[in-house]
Amino acid sequence: MVKSFSQGAHALITGGAGFIGSHLAESLLAQGAEVTVIDDLSTGCFENIQHLVDHPQFHFAIDTITHTLVMDRMVSQCDVIFHLAAAVGVELIVRDPVHVIETNILGSHAVLEAAARYRKKILLVSTSEIYGKATKVPFSEDDDRVLGPTTKARWSYSDSKAIDEFLGLAYHRKVGLPVVICRLFNTTGPRQTGQYGMVVPRFVKQALNGDPITVYGDGSQSRCFCNVHDVVRAIIGLMQNPAAIGEVFNVGSTEEISILELAQAVIREVRGREAIEGADYVFIPYEEAYEPGFEDMARRVPDTGKIRRVIGWEPEIPLAETLRQVAA
Repeated sequence: MVKSFSQGAHALITGGAGFIGSHLAESLLAQGAEVTVIDDLSTGCFENIQHLVDHPQFHFAIDTITHTLVMDRMVSQCDVIFHLAAAVGVELIVRDPVHVIETNILGSHAVLEAAARYRKKILLVSTSEIYGKATKVPFSEDDDRVLGPTTKARWSYSDSKAIDEFLGLAYHRKVGLPVVICRLFNTTGPRQTGQYGMVVPRFVKQALNGDPITVYGDGSQSRCFCNVHDVVRAIIGLMQNPAAIGEVFNVGSTEEISILELAQAVIREVRGREAIEGADYVFIPYEEAYEPGFEDMARRVPDTGKIRRVIGWEPEIPLAETLRQVAA
């Protein structure tokens, strides 16, 4: 059983300079853990962890997780591993699928191999993209996956993360490695960037700049946005609970909202008024935003009954408050 973080456990966070990873590092330090971060800054940002550098319990390395010697040393010195390092964002997936596939699969293999060598408990952060374009809503952990053809680069991310899950569960079954998998649905909050297509910071930035909000497609597609602080609480709770080992958990909000409604909510929170149709947002076809033939999911809603039963977690921060945090 993993030591309680309040008792000085040493946590290694791969991708710890990223949006979620940096918030996780903060929370673990606040609970008395020692924290080491490794990040190659390909999508992370050193400014996310700059304020932690002088903390006596915080350590970092700017390097890739496929650097075998570095990972071996870091894993040997930690108690638990939070594996968040991955290539993320729809725009990056479409633009550079080779990088996405290699980073996700080869990176996860390197981390799992090192974890198995030292029998370290590991939490793999996966994604709701696993479910592809399935239409059975809400999605539960054992549902079938429905994906498009291999000719559409958009689906390579889903498959690469599925391989990560298969590999982690295989290590658990074959050698008894304590593995926990959480599938994050849309997560947002302070420090998230719109650089790789994340919709909330992109909308908020456009609203703050007084620009029209660009809605991809017709805006009818819906998502459930969960505050990063709620997500971090779930991640830590799953890592601390032995009943989560060898299991897969959805982590996300069940508060569903269409993308057009999200644009309207952002305008209300940032500009303090209702949207004026035709003046405050414009619609951009997926073909222009991403690539010809791009496919998107109409709805993405998690069934969170499993995590609620196992650790009693559910989100607490409403979307309106999250939008205010992002704007601030």
